[in-house]
Amino acid sequence: MSTIALPALAVLELRASTTEVAVLAFLGQLPSAVVLWAGTPSDRPPKRPQLIASALAVAGALVTVPASALAGALTVGQLCAVAIVLGATKVVHDAAAISLLPALVDPDQLHDANAKFGAASSVADSAGTNAGAALVGAVGPARSVLADALSFLVSAVLVWRMRVPETATAPRARTGLVRDIADGVRYVARQPTIRTVIAALSTLSFGLAVMNTYWVYYLLDRLGASPSAFGVIMGVGGAGGVAGALLAPRIAARIGIGLTIIVGFAVSPLAQVLLLCAGPGLRRQIVLAATLAVQLFWATASRTSQRSLRQAVCDPAFQGRMQSASTTLTAGARPLVAATVGGLVLLLDVRATLAVGGAPPSRPRRPAAGLPHPRAADDPRPRGRAARP
Repeated sequence: MSTIALPALAVLELRASTTEVAVLAFLGQLPSAVVLWAGTPSDRPPKRPQLIASALAVAGALVTVPASALAGALTVGQLCAVAIVLGATKVVHDAAAISLLPALVDPDQLHDANAKFGAASSVADSAGTNAGAALVGAVGPARSVLADALSFLVSAVLVWRMRVPETATAPRARTGLVRDIADGVRYVARQPTIRTVIAALSTLSFGLAVMNTYWVYYLLDRLGASPSAFGVIMGVGGAGGVAGALLAPRIAARIGIGLTIIVGFAVSPLAQVLLLCAGPGLRRQIVLAATLAVQLFWATASRTSQRSLRQAVCDPAFQGRMQSASTTLTAGARPLVAATVGGLVLLLDVRATLAVGGAPPSRPRRPAAGLPHPRAADDPRPRGRAARP
């Protein structure tokens, strides 16, 4: 819900400028640049306290928004502070949640579990987007943030009620944080499949980060979309993401996990070209929603497949640090991108800046050395000790 409420609050009520929108995006992504530290505790059970603490921290930060709005003291600076808290807690939460999943299911169920995990997340994103748009229209963006805070309290309670022993990771000696991080980085650098997938993700993530900085601003301000219309567009796109997550195992079984990943990498930047061609009006908004649905379908299918591939070939002792290394390289550059885009938009208009974001990864290549063969649909799990570095 905050995906709609916070940017809408900045643009519609606080009248944020393009520079302030860029700063808000920069600070929200800033914690991703130091995400490596979150992987080390995630490789030591228990992980549930991390999930609970992160949910409570988000709830506390979000409650301050409607409270300040009610007192007439809300500022863009406070939204920036809340964005930092949201980004930091997301880093901690994701590192723990993703590394916990392989401990909960058998290896042959990992791809299906990631598909269900991704589908549930897509449903939540879609439902939250539509609920956020409806609440913004009904009670205003500031008050709608309160509902999001309540949802994180529910999340904390649900995780607290989990009673699954975390026994997948063998106990290991406590070493320094820096040494643990260095060990994780070396492991990722030496594992060819994980290294290749993360490198490809980093290239694609750069262009998408440029797009995401002004995506909300572009729709609400330049195309004149209402918060409700924006919510519907994102909801239709979310439905495509749900379908992509649910069908990812079937697609990978038919065309291979390698080709599933490659197609997802190719479709995402190409779809941005069509999104930039959209304009105001109902028909173009329908085309916009359909294009977004196709993009998110393949993006989610690819994300589910590449995550399952990385988890399957990764040593259990490095799951958290592997995910943190991936997040650092794929999302760590986003704060710098947001700051760069903030300066670039002063030289170009918003649409031209967004076009720059779609250009770098628009000619994807298959890194043949690391990915499984595009049509290899067999199980990518390592075949014994020799398969691991």
